[in-house]
Amino acid sequence: MPLDINLFRDYNGGEPEKIRDSQKRRFASVELVDEIIALDAEWRNLTGNIDKLKKERNRIQKEVATKKKAKEQCDDLIAEIGKIGISVNESEAQLKEIKINLNKKVGLVGNIVDDSVPISNDEDADNRVERTWGVPRLPTPELLNHHDLLWRIGGYEPERGVAVAGHRAYFLKDVGVMLNQAFINYGISFLRKRKYTILQPPYFMKKDVMAGVAQLEQFDEELYKVTGDGDDKYLIATSEQPICGYHKDEWMNESELPLRYCGVSTCFRKEAGKHGKDTWGIFRVHQFEKVEQFVICEGDITESQKMHEEMIAAAEEFYQSLGFPYQVINIVSGALNNAAIKKLDLECWFPGYNAYRELVSCSNCTDYQSRSMEIRSGRKKLGDTQKKYVHMLNATLCATGRAICCLLETYQEPNGVRVPEVLVPFMGGMDFLPFVRDSKLPDKVPVETVFKKASISSNNSNDKKK
Repeated sequence: MPLDINLFRDYNGGEPEKIRDSQKRRFASVELVDEIIALDAEWRNLTGNIDKLKKERNRIQKEVATKKKAKEQCDDLIAEIGKIGISVNESEAQLKEIKINLNKKVGLVGNIVDDSVPISNDEDADNRVERTWGVPRLPTPELLNHHDLLWRIGGYEPERGVAVAGHRAYFLKDVGVMLNQAFINYGISFLRKRKYTILQPPYFMKKDVMAGVAQLEQFDEELYKVTGDGDDKYLIATSEQPICGYHKDEWMNESELPLRYCGVSTCFRKEAGKHGKDTWGIFRVHQFEKVEQFVICEGDITESQKMHEEMIAAAEEFYQSLGFPYQVINIVSGALNNAAIKKLDLECWFPGYNAYRELVSCSNCTDYQSRSMEIRSGRKKLGDTQKKYVHMLNATLCATGRAICCLLETYQEPNGVRVPEVLVPFMGGMDFLPFVRDSKLPDKVPVETVFKKASISSNNSNDKKK
């Protein structure tokens, strides 16, 4: 997922200082930029030398042809051609190694951070609240949290899930399944009315394609590897990943843009590095369903910024319709993934946690991913020196597990949980979910103590998902 190599070339109209400044904002390596510039210069010099050698070889070959035609001796020239050929082969092998190393290093440099992003490496302290909506329900001693509520309404079986599939596994059951499907179907209906095309992608991807949309550390910390048919594949962590490749190697007509896709999929995440965090319930799990917004637009920063605002606005409207109080936060520069120039998170209020928790992540990735997928637009005009790539953006609409958690805590009542009006048609007309069994919490452990344990490191509610 590299930046354009021409951005590193100041002699060719590039802006290497802009890249250095962006790396500083990301609290990432600035030295990496200089290493890339040096490698690129080495690659260009070696390419020039190879061209000279080939030109000299061609000259000598013509001379040999002339001498042979005149029946003159030319063994020395033929030997020289052989020597040049060896030099060319050696240089081309060296050139290939330099190119591999160069591409690898370019792929480690993040996209150019947008000027509107707060500059900090501490997201707990410095994520900026852009706006809020709704009135948070004040915590009271009798309020329960989502994992207890989901158990009481007969919505899931965590212990049986762990017995079958291990840590963070669960069975959704009865009304839990109905809530999950209701959020999926409401999300599909919501986006289809807004001219989104619905896509259900493959749930695994080829390694080379996944490498174009996922950062290196994601392979270790997030992605599950699948083997068995000879070629390694990876389970998707979000439908954004396969949809990035939906138009791979295509040249798009700008009159067709923007394209709006609604990705619907099961997602799989190892959650390595999250040990001990959110171990209760279904808020942070290895397998969950998600409805995703994905937009492809013209490769113009003004256009993609407009689409970014449109996508977060759609998410806000979705959660307003559900009655979930929320805040929109601008994520600090040091917490952005490499592809994003800016990320806005929507965090909904969880009364049981007494905190805002992330439900939506909305990122503008400009042409960072489309370069690796070779998705271009427009028609090349006379005098154009660079390819024009589309811009790509992604945003959660609804991660169903987290949405269920928020619904349960927001709409809990003494004897059960009320269903928001917009979800009732997708619940078969069911508007109330009564408690059908007692809590499984230890009798001697106060509920507020469980809240505290479950929300360690969560009060600032900045959970990175992408």
